Amino acid sequence: MACNRADYLERTINSVLKYHSPVASKYPFFVSQDGSHPDVKSKAMSYDQLMYIQHLDSQPVHTERPGELIAYYKIARHYKWALDQLFYKHNFSRVIILEDDMEIAPDFFDYFEAAAALLDKDKSIMAVSSWNDNGQKQFVYDPYALYRSDFFPGLGWMLTKSIWDELSPKWPKAYWDDWLRLKENHKGRQFIRPEVCRTYNFGELGSSLGQFFRQYLEPIKLNDVQVDWKSMDLSYLREDKYPERFANMVKNARPVQGTDAVFKTHKIKGDVRIQYKDQPDFERIARQFGIFEEWKDGIPRTAYKGIVVFRHQTRRRVFLVGPGSFKQLGVKDD
Repeated sequence: MACNRADYLERTINSVLKYHSPVASKYPFFVSQDGSHPDVKSKAMSYDQLMYIQHLDSQPVHTERPGELIAYYKIARHYKWALDQLFYKHNFSRVIILEDDMEIAPDFFDYFEAAAALLDKDKSIMAVSSWNDNGQKQFVYDPYALYRSDFFPGLGWMLTKSIWDELSPKWPKAYWDDWLRLKENHKGRQFIRPEVCRTYNFGELGSSLGQFFRQYLEPIKLNDVQVDWKSMDLSYLREDKYPERFANMVKNARPVQGTDAVFKTHKIKGDVRIQYKDQPDFERIARQFGIFEEWKDGIPRTAYKGIVVFRHQTRRRVFLVGPGSFKQLGVKDD
């Protein structure tokens, strides 16, 4: 997905092409440009390894609230148009979406291919993402670890035609990613995400005005391990297996209480769990550790059943556990 940043687009295309040629027949590569910025068009057209499509939209944008950026409305329109093109005109069964400010990991394509089998079989999975919001270097350790999440991560993600059949007719006018995070749209389905990101977002200049960039995007760890996803058994992520497996990880972590949770966590060797009472309490604890504090529609970023997991000081996992999390996982709260 591109608009008006030819230099960014070139960096993204070159990153994709670095790993694309062995799988080119399986992954036809498209660049969709919103608008007519000439440098973007000529840059995209200069590559013979990809197909270029262009969204020209002269309809005026009417924002719903004063002071809103028109860009978010244009982005939503472009997404709808481009995905309609790929699913309905080109008739693909799955699409992986990148934006023009991302680089990919060496195992990006293998990861999505392995996850596609899961996506096809398990209808409780809405999409697969290559992104972990808490994927900064200090919070990740294991390149093999994957998780289910109730929070749509975005930023390099795959969806199927059947999901697009559901979303396309009701696609929003703006803020499409936050719209997907509403319970009325994900309807209790989950998203697969890695512990270590398979995409890196270098877009300091863009519609989000670099607000998150320095704190959250710049320190992201891009996976550099060539994981052999074809030999990995991902059945543990299935809906019938994952809750029990995840619950056991959480139960086996040592409970830590009190306001000085970070200090206490330092003193414990293994995994740790910290109960939070409500959203303000979660935000307070998250702030102490430096992870994302944000919630959308009652769900913290990266959470599964209200539980947010991240690494702290290399291997140690920290679980922030919500008031109803154990009940949702079907285990007794001890």
